[in-house]
Amino acid sequence: MLEINKEIDDYILNHTSEEDEVLKNLRRETNLKIMAPRMLSGHLQGKLLTLLSKIKAPNRILEIGTFTGYSAICLAKGLVRGGKLFTIDVNDELADFSNKYIKKAELDSSIEAIIGPALDIIPKLKEKWDLVFIDADKREYLDYYKAVIDNLNPGGIILVDDVLWDGKVIEEIAKKDKQTKAIVDFNNYIQEDERVENIIIPLRHGLSVIRKK
Repeated sequence: MLEINKEIDDYILNHTSEEDEVLKNLRRETNLKIMAPRMLSGHLQGKLLTLLSKIKAPNRILEIGTFTGYSAICLAKGLVRGGKLFTIDVNDELADFSNKYIKKAELDSSIEAIIGPALDIIPKLKEKWDLVFIDADKREYLDYYKAVIDNLNPGGIILVDDVLWDGKVIEEIAKKDKQTKAIVDFNNYIQEDERVENIIIPLRHGLSVIRKK
């Protein structure tokens, strides 16, 4: 596997379509004002999310974990006309921030932001999903997956972030490290789930691409 150093990383960035101004400003303000800015998807992953969404051309997208809205904007760019993205986050303190940029991207009519626990909200939405992006509490990854898989349309895609977790998935897991254990359990479950086909892309902290058969 190719080891990504700064020179290669810069080359990749220089040969990837540019961020639009809204996303660029969103990324900058997130880094300046918001705690744990590394949670933001960023340019490379954001562009991949956009391209995958445009290829899929979904009518209904579910995002679990809004943060500052970067990934929601990227994914919503691929919606068909009249399509909708529902994004759920338990943290109401970032709602004004993310909503500001969703409006700047002129996607406020296509994105519905919901505050609260995802596992409580998902069953109430009563939607059939074409695309799901999971990037929230790692300890609940498997629960999120089980909550959406039955309502994912055949051929639908689930994208799951952080599945390599800084390489901790191949290390001995500390007894108190519930997040790493949950990610390992999730990865193992997906690998054995005959309803889907999957691949882990070693981008940033690992992106799992799961397609329902």
